[in-house]
Amino acid sequence: MAKKVEVKQLLEAGVHFGHLTRKWNPNMAPYIYMERNGIHVINLYKTIAKLDEANQALSKIAASGRKILFVATKKQAKDIVAEKVANVNMPYITERWPGGMLTNFVTIRKAVKKMAMIDRMKKDGTFNTLSKKERLQVDRLRQKLEKNLGSISEMTRLPGALFVVDTMREHIAVKEAQKLNIPIFAMVDTNCDPKEVDYVVPANDDASKSIDIIMTSVTNAVAEGLAERKNEKQENKEGEEPKTEVAKETPEAVVEAKTEEVAAEPEVIAKDTPKEKTEVKAVEEKAETKEEPKKEKAAPKKKAAKGKGDDLTRIEGIGPKAAEALTNGGIDTYAKMAGSDPEKMKEILTEASSRMAHLDPTSWPKQAKMAADEKWDELKEWQDKAKGGKE
Repeated sequence: MAKKVEVKQLLEAGVHFGHLTRKWNPNMAPYIYMERNGIHVINLYKTIAKLDEANQALSKIAASGRKILFVATKKQAKDIVAEKVANVNMPYITERWPGGMLTNFVTIRKAVKKMAMIDRMKKDGTFNTLSKKERLQVDRLRQKLEKNLGSISEMTRLPGALFVVDTMREHIAVKEAQKLNIPIFAMVDTNCDPKEVDYVVPANDDASKSIDIIMTSVTNAVAEGLAERKNEKQENKEGEEPKTEVAKETPEAVVEAKTEEVAAEPEVIAKDTPKEKTEVKAVEEKAETKEEPKKEKAAPKKKAAKGKGDDLTRIEGIGPKAAEALTNGGIDTYAKMAGSDPEKMKEILTEASSRMAHLDPTSWPKQAKMAADEKWDELKEWQDKAKGGKE
């Protein structure tokens, strides 16, 4: 578990400094401690509590294998965010936010593919066949794409969450994420509206020291989630190896044992199979044919075992809070979700929290059916084409 940030560290970094009182947003009142010299002071105890809550949620999302997109285009934050986020191998936007980055993700992916195509041209020698002017134009295009989209080149699907520094400046990114029901984490200053954000971290979003200390804590939590996922994968691999060896040996051993029993004690076998009491040959045929159904029946049992505690956040449109609400409501596996009514799921979410009333579960049973059948490639392809879980 990562070391928690202390109030003294936040004080030294200037996390408590808000904006001028005349520029405040009244919705930030619960997070403001006092007013001093015309400036609002943020309550750092609430900052620590909210930061811990956000870190836990981010760690879970990272452990589930989903990407977290970090957005910070202001001068003080861009270099810090790029450095910290690159260490945990997550996508980030530190230049201009490309309009439709989330809502028109298919087009953005085409631009990223164009960048990869130019790289292939340079490798296979096609680039050298172009004229000098064309080469110059292609180089300029490559540089422009690298500057704006280079950091998201490995993001092949919509992110599992969005982390924003200054929601006022990145209001377009926030609106797009809200439209697609993507959970929003953000550093929120006294001039911002916390109601637009799912996980609020009240903090000074203008000072580089303040941004640095919050980003360090957040990226450490993401790194923990990634390490947990890696450990789970290794444990699963170690657990699967002995099972495969047993599976290979058992059918042959059973067949040999059966044939020996048939040859040595035909009368005993005849008792086991009442329909074939008369002839030993018929018993042998029955023993051989009985082996095949047993193998077929063994496979579904393994599938059923996997149904316990499914990760519902792999369904497009379901965040950590929605997954928790559905699990508490009795829908904790892909199979159960596939057979559930969207209206029933909507009721469960609305009862859990009024902030989840905007979620649209129409496509969730369809996605859950693909997940339950372990058609992950088909599910990923569907999610890439769909926008926020809507076809």
